[in-house]
Amino acid sequence: MKRRLTRHGRRATALVAAATLAVTAVGTATADTPHPTVVSENPANWTPALVRVDGQAKPIVDAITVAGGTVFAGGRFTRVTQGGQNYQRTNVFAFDEDTGAMRSWDLDADRRVWAMTAIGNWVYIAGQFRNIGGTNKRSIVRVNATTGQIDPGFTSAIRGRVNVLAAANGRLYAGGSFRQRLLALNPVTGANTGHFGLDITDALPNAWGRISVIGMSINPAGTRLVATGNFRQVDGQARSRFFMADISGAQATLHNWYYNRFASPCSSTHPRRIAYLQGIDFAPTGDYFVVVSTGQIPRSGDRFETVCDGAARFDMNDDSQPQWINYTGGDSLWSVSVTGAAVYVQGHFQWLDNPFGWASMDGGGAARRLGIGAIHPTTGDALAWDPPKRAAIGGRALVATPRGLWVGSDSVRFGGEQHRGLAFAPLP
Repeated sequence: MKRRLTRHGRRATALVAAATLAVTAVGTATADTPHPTVVSENPANWTPALVRVDGQAKPIVDAITVAGGTVFAGGRFTRVTQGGQNYQRTNVFAFDEDTGAMRSWDLDADRRVWAMTAIGNWVYIAGQFRNIGGTNKRSIVRVNATTGQIDPGFTSAIRGRVNVLAAANGRLYAGGSFRQRLLALNPVTGANTGHFGLDITDALPNAWGRISVIGMSINPAGTRLVATGNFRQVDGQARSRFFMADISGAQATLHNWYYNRFASPCSSTHPRRIAYLQGIDFAPTGDYFVVVSTGQIPRSGDRFETVCDGAARFDMNDDSQPQWINYTGGDSLWSVSVTGAAVYVQGHFQWLDNPFGWASMDGGGAARRLGIGAIHPTTGDALAWDPPKRAAIGGRALVATPRGLWVGSDSVRFGGEQHRGLAFAPLP
């Protein structure tokens, strides 16, 4: 592949190449729907919104999926409003994809929901709950998207927090901080298929929490799985923060693709920033993926080789360098969705195109973007798309559908309109 410098490459020696793009976020993990163009900055008016309740933590949508004409949203909240009416909903709600009308289903979860995905007319909801919808089921459940009924026949042995779900080849992949870190489940019964048996071990020194998988994506062909998280070894091989697996056979095997700079630290020594790689997603074409990160950009040295507080595109045939890195200059990116027309990124940030920024300041010539932005898949430069969305922590849910882009976060506004927790940006 012929290499050339982007605008930021000319300023800062970041490298570029060509192609199209892909998406991910904690919560949804297969490559997103391709789009012919960038979505609108003007969000739909009819979507439900979270309600902030005094004395409770700020509400947030962490996961979204769509099946059978119904949108499912999960996270941390107790009340939702739609059409001027309030509804009691704890950590899960569902509504009509066309009108926003709330479903009456009881899917309340006693603890936070982190992940969702759909297979046909079945929706899988996962997190760290022990009871959901009045049933004593833990960590992950299967729900009928037409009736809202929880399937009593689906029972998983997972005990612990599930961060991300993905589906491929008749299997449901679940990643998190439970004992096995990543499993391939039977999507009908919930039983462990035994397909994924790679040992994910060795927590990063001083990192917060347990050994875990944080982000995950599967290419459209269903042959490769990529994952990020708090670990340093996979199947006995050095793989700090990232690994790629071949899932095309009867047993998953560790792939040799690995960018060595993923093992390098960022500037931040905060325990929650040491495992800095976060959301990841394959392009709809499957020939590259994009990963986003936190961690605080280094002041010098390998600044333009380390993926810290930025989004980076990697080619499947080249693990020697990123094709481009777009830095925020000191703020976190949590989720990414690649649609071919754009690479959408979301988190807690104020800038894109900011390779010389530090501590969230403009290093010169940066593009002002609040909480969400879009990047050109080939050049790695920020696109003009800019619906401001100030955030506290930010957002981990970005889901592209044939109609547009669903955005879940803790933001109050999107594109100048009130949309606490949830917004939909339609295709033009």
